[in-house]
Amino acid sequence: MSLKKALLIIFVILLIDQISKIYIKTHFQLGEGVNVFSWFHIAFIENDGMAWGTKLSDFTTLISDRSAKLILTLFRIVAVTGIAFWLVDVTKKQKSKTLVFAISIIFAGALGNIIDSVFYGFLFSDSVMQVATFLPENGGYESVFHGNVVDMLYFPIWNGALPEWLPLFGGKQFSFFDPVFNVADVAISTGIGILIVFNKKAFND
Repeated sequence: MSLKKALLIIFVILLIDQISKIYIKTHFQLGEGVNVFSWFHIAFIENDGMAWGTKLSDFTTLISDRSAKLILTLFRIVAVTGIAFWLVDVTKKQKSKTLVFAISIIFAGALGNIIDSVFYGFLFSDSVMQVATFLPENGGYESVFHGNVVDMLYFPIWNGALPEWLPLFGGKQFSFFDPVFNVADVAISTGIGILIVFNKKAFND
């Protein structure tokens, strides 16, 4: 797969990701949602940390929330830069289409979430108890590098009590699937999944 095709894939994923995020941000208040189906909801939340809202400051009191956010954003930028170099390298060396495709969608997803972290803080007003506006007169809800990632895809597929015969967890309430995520997260997870499941095909040499 050529670099041009890889860039086209990245562009399409980024476009879908950002359109969905901007629409949610400018049409919903934080915490607001819509039940599309019983198993699929649109639920607007913002994530200022890593997966499941985890922050570096959760592990140590030596780092403030703002410092943890800045470190995370800078780490994401370094990581996506490394992925970009990897993508260019594998296309130049004409590696397998599977590998190039997987790296492309991982890069697109990572870049999509970086855009939120870097720019959304000063591009949009706050979403708490109001629908955000784009380029507000009084400035955004945060400074550059401190924006929150917009999530909206929620799949509460099953919720109930686990069978009593299960060891340790029997009879306890369990729900699947709790995390709320976005298109960029889907791209990253899919790309990593491809590299794991189709490992031999991706790294055929």
